[in-house]
Amino acid sequence: MESNTYVKGALLLTLAGIVSKILSAGYRIPLQNLTGDVGFYIYQQVYPIVGIALVLALYGFPTAVSKLSAESEELSYKHFALPIFIILMGICGIASVLLYVNATTLASWVGDENLVTPYKITSIVFLFVPFSALLRGIFQGKSDMKPTAYSQVGEQLIRVAIIITGAFMVAIYGWDIYVVGSLAGIAAIAGAFVAIIILLVFIKQYRHVPKLDKAIPWRYYVKTILTFGLIASINHMILLIIQFADATTIVSGLVAHGYSSQEAMEAKGVFDRGQPLIQIGAVFGSAFGLALIPQVSRNVTTKQFHEQINRGVSLSFYLAVGATVGIIFLFPEVNKLLYQDNQGDTSLMVLMIAILLSAMAITSCSILQGMGFLKRTALIIVGSFMIKWAANYILVPLLGITGSAIGTIVSLLGLVIVSFLELKRNVVGIRLRKHVNWKALLIACLSMIVFLIAVDLIASTETFSRFELLLYVLFVSFTGGIIYFLLLVRYQAFSDKELSMLPFGSRLLRNK
Repeated sequence: MESNTYVKGALLLTLAGIVSKILSAGYRIPLQNLTGDVGFYIYQQVYPIVGIALVLALYGFPTAVSKLSAESEELSYKHFALPIFIILMGICGIASVLLYVNATTLASWVGDENLVTPYKITSIVFLFVPFSALLRGIFQGKSDMKPTAYSQVGEQLIRVAIIITGAFMVAIYGWDIYVVGSLAGIAAIAGAFVAIIILLVFIKQYRHVPKLDKAIPWRYYVKTILTFGLIASINHMILLIIQFADATTIVSGLVAHGYSSQEAMEAKGVFDRGQPLIQIGAVFGSAFGLALIPQVSRNVTTKQFHEQINRGVSLSFYLAVGATVGIIFLFPEVNKLLYQDNQGDTSLMVLMIAILLSAMAITSCSILQGMGFLKRTALIIVGSFMIKWAANYILVPLLGITGSAIGTIVSLLGLVIVSFLELKRNVVGIRLRKHVNWKALLIACLSMIVFLIAVDLIASTETFSRFELLLYVLFVSFTGGIIYFLLLVRYQAFSDKELSMLPFGSRLLRNK
């Protein structure tokens, strides 16, 4: 019964995470449409910092608190909640003060002095993290996932509403474009406040807490929060730290490439168009595969666990390859549909390879983390960030935004290779090369590509209205996806057991 509750809670959190990530990626499209590439650039210069605070509040610190909560039979305010809150506030308070004090230095570093105020506003977000992280951790430690799921979606809805409303004001009333950067911080603060309110509604059931008279294990609390809070959260920051590297290097690199400051900002905004697509692709590419690997840390030594890992990794690979190939061949139409022009097509098509690599990186790093290799996984991810930063520093002055796209691919490829080598070293029998049906994958990919090219040759999208282009993209992507999936099934890329777990799997099995 307890295990069933745990699985249901984990599925609820996964669903809430997918909804939130889709919202997080989706709102950036109207944001760019309303404020232009410069407005989008400004937002993306601030977002990685906001994103780090959100990850700490949603994944990092709650994971640590939930571990402590699960280990504590009685949750005393004096001996549990208060000391943990003090530790969290100490860590987040230091981060907030450092960001506020160094806002001018950071703005100068990224090459835009007008970002000082947005950075200072964003620093306040960290002061809300201890409240939501503590409450979420307490609930999760007692296997109650509803409060975290509801607060996550509520927080994201408020953020999206404020950002889109502010973008409308910028577009309609001509507000200063740098208001968009401040909105990133303001929306995050408002969202965090709403999340705390939602969590407090659920906390009523924990009002009766006994008073215990025992020593507070400060050292153990600090060690757990640092290990499981900060280090473990890095796995959820893979795409964020890539964006942070872009925020600190692209504009200055483009200026060295020969752009004016204004042209560099616009080009950075064009490059950032790829981020929502990568995020959505990576979510779908990794979420379903990871869903097949439940309770990783509890089954490390079993044969069933190894089979689940191979099944999850191969499914992630199939989905991510299909999404990547499809978006690359459809990208000119997608770019025009979402962003109303075709700026940056070539560079962004190169960048779309990141969908496959990020999905595989998230999958492999999540498995490693679930197996307990927290520090090792964190070091691998930090190494990927350093590769990305160095690649941008070298390639952007030479190749412009295409250099940054290549830098992203190189850094993620390195992350995938190293993380899979670690998996291969620690999991008996994991062999992606042997568990992927390459013949089926090649036939499915080529057939989808032929279909996409044929439709593109027949249809003249130049004469389409935006609504007609939407219908075209939806039809072609859906039909191409169906062709890809059915051919994978036809050429036995999936086992009967894997098919039975998919929607309409029983029907597919009957028709094999």
